[in-house]
Amino acid sequence: MSAKLNTPSTRILLSLVAGLALGTALAAGLPGAVPTVTAIAGPIGSAWLNGLQMTVIPLVFALLVTGIAETTAAAQSGAIAARSIAIILVVMISSAVASAILTPLFLRIVPMPAASAKALRGALVDAAPAGPVPPLGEFLAGMVPSNVVAAAANGAFLSLILFALVFAFALTKIDRTGRDVLTSFFAAIRDAMLVMIGWIIWIAPIGVFALALSVAAKTGTAAVGALFHYVATVSAVGIVVSLFALPLAVWGGRIALGRFLRGSAPVLAVALSTQSSLASLPAMLRSTEALGVPVATSGVVLPLAVAMLRATGPAMNLAVAIYVAAWFGVPLTFATLSAATAIAVLTSLGSVSLPGQVSFISAIAPLAVTLGVPVAPLGLLVAVETMPDIFRTLGNVIFDMAVTLTVAARSTATPETAADALLRDPA
Repeated sequence: MSAKLNTPSTRILLSLVAGLALGTALAAGLPGAVPTVTAIAGPIGSAWLNGLQMTVIPLVFALLVTGIAETTAAAQSGAIAARSIAIILVVMISSAVASAILTPLFLRIVPMPAASAKALRGALVDAAPAGPVPPLGEFLAGMVPSNVVAAAANGAFLSLILFALVFAFALTKIDRTGRDVLTSFFAAIRDAMLVMIGWIIWIAPIGVFALALSVAAKTGTAAVGALFHYVATVSAVGIVVSLFALPLAVWGGRIALGRFLRGSAPVLAVALSTQSSLASLPAMLRSTEALGVPVATSGVVLPLAVAMLRATGPAMNLAVAIYVAAWFGVPLTFATLSAATAIAVLTSLGSVSLPGQVSFISAIAPLAVTLGVPVAPLGLLVAVETMPDIFRTLGNVIFDMAVTLTVAARSTATPETAADALLRDPA
């Protein structure tokens, strides 16, 4: 138990609780001390958040370049790999589109309490929006950067991501020696940024405590209610998206629902305890083999799925950005929402198999900037990522299983007897 209490996510969550409790107590009992406390705690929290933000641009660029290079190499390795990647892309695009529909719908059905939204906006007065949303024509023209260095300096993520995509695909067309050199270069940048983020996460309890203390001192209990509402909304989006894995397994994988659920139960138990798709891989290999998938197929599809498929990532990342937009009253246009949907897929595709706290800012900051909403609230929301991250992992592994069954049932490399066995056993 002591080891579990010493994890980064647990320390961050406990710091959040302590900051909120102390800030609420100050607001209620010593209101005269609030200005002094916030004057000290606010800059500390802002400095920690700035530390996270400084890694975002190089990390996102490096992840996109290395992710596309690795995806292209995997797609060229055989028919099963190519078919798996095609299904993975469809799942991730569908995930982002579902979030663009579901999140505004959930916020309309159960809106964030108006008093909490107003109080939190007042507490984060320095969280200015990233910029006004331009007209459609100007928005589309601005997607293509005239100066990529200026785009990076100004935090123009959409332009930077477009350049990264073109650069990464161009990289696949040059000679292998040059491609390997540049891919290794960006892989080193990616790994260095992840080390830096690890250090920043290590001191996260200090930054999160300072942010929570400052916000709670200004808002009282409003911050607590708002965070509960946020967790419920984002988790609900992840749960609904995860349920779409069931029809994929039944229709795509040609297996009875009850058999799929029984076969998935041990995998979900491992995922729940570890919150890691990678740690769940051995259990997924055993379960898919028990469901009739040849090891020759699952041995290709599941590692690809664990490395690439973040089925709930696009949905829940976009849900966070849309939630912050609703929180700060930023209107969403079709153009900005469409662009954010595409970026949600790309940043999730290039993400890494690490706990949500590590990749939270790098995955969601580009979405926030694209939607024209402030990034500062993410420093507070990352502290409660432990709870939505459970649903992220459960959704990811259930989709990993469903995709594997689908590829096995429809692959010419799969023996016919395996597919027949799935059909013959409706139990």
